[in-house]
Amino acid sequence: MKFKPRLTSLLSLFIAGMLPGALIAQSSLIPIETASNALVLRVEPNKDLRIAYFGKRLSRSDEYGLVASVNHQPSDPSDEFNSAYTPSGSRNLLEPAITVAHADGNYSLDLRFVSQQVTKVNDDETLLTVLLKDPVYDFEVTLYYKSYYKEDVIEQWSMIRHHEKGNVILYKYASANLHLVSDGGANGFWLRQYHGDWAKEMQPEETRLTHGIKTLDTKLGTRANLYQPPVFMVSLGSRPATEDEGTVLYGGVEWSGNFRVDLELDPQENLRVIAGINNYASPYTLAPNDAFTTPACWYVLSDKGKGDASRKVQRWARDRKLLDGNGNRLTLLNNWESTYFDFNESKLADLLKDTKKLGVDLFLLDDGWFANKYPRNDDHAGLGDWQPNRSKLPNGIASLVKEAQSDGVKFGIWVEPEMVNPRSELYEQHPDWVVKQPKREEHYFRNQLVLDLTDPKVQDFVFGVVDGLFTQNRDLAYIKWDCNAVIFNAASATLKDQSHFYVDYVRGLYKVLERLRAKYPKVPMMLCSGGGGRVDYGALQYFTEYWPSDNTDPLERIFIQWEYSYFYPAIASSNHVTDWGKQPLKFRTDVAMMGKLGFDIVISKLSPQDLEYVQGAVRTYNDIKGVVWHGDQYRLSDPSGNSVASMQYVDEEKSRSVVFSYLVNYRYGTGSLLPVKLKGLDAAKKYRVSEIDLYPGTSSRVGGVYSGDFLMKVGINPDVHQERMSVVLSVNEEK
Repeated sequence: MKFKPRLTSLLSLFIAGMLPGALIAQSSLIPIETASNALVLRVEPNKDLRIAYFGKRLSRSDEYGLVASVNHQPSDPSDEFNSAYTPSGSRNLLEPAITVAHADGNYSLDLRFVSQQVTKVNDDETLLTVLLKDPVYDFEVTLYYKSYYKEDVIEQWSMIRHHEKGNVILYKYASANLHLVSDGGANGFWLRQYHGDWAKEMQPEETRLTHGIKTLDTKLGTRANLYQPPVFMVSLGSRPATEDEGTVLYGGVEWSGNFRVDLELDPQENLRVIAGINNYASPYTLAPNDAFTTPACWYVLSDKGKGDASRKVQRWARDRKLLDGNGNRLTLLNNWESTYFDFNESKLADLLKDTKKLGVDLFLLDDGWFANKYPRNDDHAGLGDWQPNRSKLPNGIASLVKEAQSDGVKFGIWVEPEMVNPRSELYEQHPDWVVKQPKREEHYFRNQLVLDLTDPKVQDFVFGVVDGLFTQNRDLAYIKWDCNAVIFNAASATLKDQSHFYVDYVRGLYKVLERLRAKYPKVPMMLCSGGGGRVDYGALQYFTEYWPSDNTDPLERIFIQWEYSYFYPAIASSNHVTDWGKQPLKFRTDVAMMGKLGFDIVISKLSPQDLEYVQGAVRTYNDIKGVVWHGDQYRLSDPSGNSVASMQYVDEEKSRSVVFSYLVNYRYGTGSLLPVKLKGLDAAKKYRVSEIDLYPGTSSRVGGVYSGDFLMKVGINPDVHQERMSVVLSVNEEK
């Protein structure tokens, strides 16, 4: 391998006039700039498109040419390593972003620059379009780069089209292709990835990337994130980035099905990241003149640590991706853990009154309200038959909606419209609507199968399930949309090309959601999938919130919600107070307040003090929820390495803040032994610190007036210990 001089040395030589400027003149640059960063593409004299630079934005855009000349080595085969969209079968030596078989059976592809176009979407958004074509075959790829200036976020996707005399087969079709340059020496790249399972979502692992390809992917079809979420972070340097220091790249795939992310450390110690739809079992046949558009991948780069990167992603999500991300949310009482499948109108009437007594906005009726021939009394039957069960609800859903209104609360309902139990009328009437191999034995996940959303008739049915609930119950205020099965024996009874199934299933799902949102643009909907099995920004554009995990043990939820917070804003996280865990009711409630608060407890069984507490907690939450939902989030004390976990939220004006602290290590003598340093405040302002959400009969032990400078440099001790397992502090500007 050729010796590659350090970047700073070559820049010095060039500026001193010792390096020829011809290299710059021979190529043209396409900078994609945000407030802090720049992704610079370079068009070579032979029309190859390369990534010349990805890093901090330079104050003089003309100097990107200096970086391009430094990194350009015409005689080095590594010239192919930093392709902007790497084709296979021609000059590329590493993992491709795209692989195709042309109409004549040839597998080679060469993509050359043709043109570019920049469109100013608004003051913050700019769209760059770059057209690439093969000089031999009538085949083209259009690359899209959408930059969000203030948030430093870039979305990237591609559109593939051809005009050959016959079909072309796409064997790989990535959305994003990045190239990160190492600065050599002992430095490298550190990957923080996640794995999980039911009730064990978002389990982090952080390791140094070594040579070869590290692949993050899923092949589950639906509920695709059950074992592997589509998000990751890569730190650049001698060690992983911390909350406030180091350079880190966050990324994710906006796709609610099989995804794939390849991270390849190349022979020159640089990192290539290729991400998009997983091509597993999915060669896609593309007819002449048809277009295949990939989903977007998003990424953000920060040189100020993980905290800065996450706040940028959260702001971007609230403003651009999450449905009504800057709006309101409904607090609720859910009946699931108080009744499970065993309820009737009388029980629900009592729960509606409990909803009003508690002080929340909405009552949510969960699973078990439907099916008659095969009643939904457990999870073995009835799924797919969406008629109210006459034994449980003789007066239907409409009477419950009306009863809720008379009690002064709203009414929401649970559905799982993509799924079916074999013991159902739907399965008996439409066995061809089910995803299954015709020659193989059915294999069930949670006693159910998946409906074939590649079929337009099934799309109409799934749309009709939700639309029917709204048309028959016009005051229905909330939908919890669940998805509890993965896909086994993938096949469609109607799809012409079975290798299209995994892609077209997700496209079918999105068609249904687009129809629903066109008709019901503002109705709140929770994205649930047995926990965090389907959380991504492809799905969240249709939903107001997601369900992080069925594990509602508050201690476990601190860790789960902590990791989700790197990628998703608090307003999107549905957190319920339940009877899981052995911690006090206050602890459980405080944890659930770090997002969108809900309850899944039996109000009638609470002691008078507990009832008084939760009623007060709802009032407290209504006062602080705007800061939690819309403020900047700061992780102060990590639960993974400390006895106390602390999380802070600060409003945009830096006038209000809320700090949550929890005991996460119960060994003798543990607690908040040292002050917790706050973040995000105005150093010149004075703040009054007050303890809030107190349990009846207890008194505040923390308070006072301090400067922002003091709170950020010295901090304040929340006084958390085994007798005070959770503490919530209000930090308000003292006028």
